[in-house]
Amino acid sequence: MMHAEMTAKRNKSPIGAKIVSPTRPFYDTHKDHPMLLNKRDQAHTERRLVATLTEACETAKAEIVGFCWLTHTVDYRAFPSSLRVTWVFDTLTHKQQALASGQGARMVELTAAALVEAGIALSPVSTHVHYDTEEQCQRTHAGNWQQRLARG
Repeated sequence: MMHAEMTAKRNKSPIGAKIVSPTRPFYDTHKDHPMLLNKRDQAHTERRLVATLTEACETAKAEIVGFCWLTHTVDYRAFPSSLRVTWVFDTLTHKQQALASGQGARMVELTAAALVEAGIALSPVSTHVHYDTEEQCQRTHAGNWQQRLARG
């Protein structure tokens, strides 16, 4: 069955069924009712997030001094409210300079655009965006990002 036919068929589902529409987010963003995704939907969401956040990362590396990379963490049992995007700078000084010059708003804007492109609506996006540095990770977690990001 063609994708358009599958979408049309899904849109005729009974009330309460999941409806997929290219013009509206696929995920319910109400914090009290997390969207439970099956493994296939989790993998699909993860691929979309990686692709769209990679674009945001590449844009930011060209625009923001000291910015190195970004990552995201999510607990799919509490999706999408558990989504956290961490923007990583090389040094604390560069992070502070970027935030002081208003680049924090640019990173939130890039994150929001990536999430919209991935079909995920969160509001406000800024509560899901965090900033960190290689320098601080090295100092407090001996460079172990997995341990540092797990702290929440």
